[in-house]
Amino acid sequence: MTEITESEKEAVESYLALEDDALESLSEPEFLARQRELLAVEREHYIAQASQLKAEADSLSQSNEPVEVQFDEESGEGNTLTVERERDLALAASAYAAVDEVEAAIDKIDHGTYGVCESCRELIPRARLRALPYARLCVKCKEGGLPRRR
Repeated sequence: MTEITESEKEAVESYLALEDDALESLSEPEFLARQRELLAVEREHYIAQASQLKAEADSLSQSNEPVEVQFDEESGEGNTLTVERERDLALAASAYAAVDEVEAAIDKIDHGTYGVCESCRELIPRARLRALPYARLCVKCKEGGLPRRR
């Protein structure tokens, strides 16, 4: 994995600022190239976030000797450091899950299936993909609840 340069980040910011009509006027190869750049920036962001949260959780566990956690009226909800550590681990897991979603979207670009709703097989609008580049469902199917597997 290569680190994203400042110029690549600026290019993504410029892309995100495009008006919807300019977004629609991009050729398909240009749109996919821009989405790939956006996904790379998203992946770097989530990896950094997950690593930071994991390091914070590890730091909390090293600075805290193992103790028996009590859950009663006097002690409240247990050791605060334990709660913070568990929160950091849960957030790190969520960030790693987002990395998986981003990588799945990059694979879809590579296999020519990017931007196709996994439920109804219709094209996902470009504006939605720009806002959520790893979207698997169109808005209509997302609003409809759980996706149907075909």
